[in-house]
Amino acid sequence: MRSGVAAVCVVLPLLSLAQRGELQRGPSQTGTPSPSARAPLLQRRLVHLPADDARRLNGVVQHVDVEAITYLSDGLRINGYLALPKGAGPFPCIIVNRGGSHRLNVLDDVSAVEWLGRVASWGYAVIGSQYRGGGGSQGHDDYGGDDVDDVLNLIPVLETLPSADVRRIGMWGASRGGMMTYLALTRTVRVKAAVIVSGMSDLFESGRSRPEMEANFKEFMPDYDADRAAALNRRSAIRWIDKLPATVPFLIVHGTADWRVSPSQAFDMARALYEARRPMRLVMFEGGSHGVPEFAEEKNALIRSWFDGYVRDGRNWPDLKAHGG
Repeated sequence: MRSGVAAVCVVLPLLSLAQRGELQRGPSQTGTPSPSARAPLLQRRLVHLPADDARRLNGVVQHVDVEAITYLSDGLRINGYLALPKGAGPFPCIIVNRGGSHRLNVLDDVSAVEWLGRVASWGYAVIGSQYRGGGGSQGHDDYGGDDVDDVLNLIPVLETLPSADVRRIGMWGASRGGMMTYLALTRTVRVKAAVIVSGMSDLFESGRSRPEMEANFKEFMPDYDADRAAALNRRSAIRWIDKLPATVPFLIVHGTADWRVSPSQAFDMARALYEARRPMRLVMFEGGSHGVPEFAEEKNALIRSWFDGYVRDGRNWPDLKAHGG
């Protein structure tokens, strides 16, 4: 139990959002599911931080506003977080996809500031979902099933924000969030660049290297019992590289000492993207564990540079054909 709350929790109902002029944009564009005719953003409140965390993260919070949000996805009330730089914008956007499950690595106010808030301080509107079944959200955690809609339905939420430039969207997935990112990218053309950190791309390999994961797959995946192979296949991007958009450059980051998601998944995914002539960069950190915390500063600099180039600035990637002297 945290103590010493440093900020008051403020709930802003939908009416307040309209009064503030933050429901201006129209319906979602092609490639994003439309959750309903109702406005997708239902509720938002400022995060509240314990005093020690508020002091530690002061360098972030003085430049950004971080809020817990509730939005609609397939008629379900889904919770998540939103971080916006102070100022009018419009800012390019990043959708972050967390790892874990409904009981592991769920975001809270502190971790939302640490991740989404820090990225927003780079000059981005940042949004992330708890996914259905997680963090108080309605529904069942499908681990790469219908919960992918919860990622895609963040785009209509961004469209309600005048400070978000939805013509420039990047996506960042970590661990299970890597799988969610690959799946989402098969269903939208709105994303300009992607970053995968310690990401899952081969659930068959995950089951072999960590047999205990099979119990999680069985618990979470509604389609697992009927056909295990089909359920894992449809969540394993390594099996359907051709379904990934040819216009999205991937930055794949992994640690060589990661036991949660084998480094072999990063190597195999990078090779498959290379052979398909898709724009990608693979960075392996020697001795890095899951999430590569040992090289946080260097990792974040790489990720920031990737988004700045391909999302913020709209840079074209180099010629992928063999060339040079």
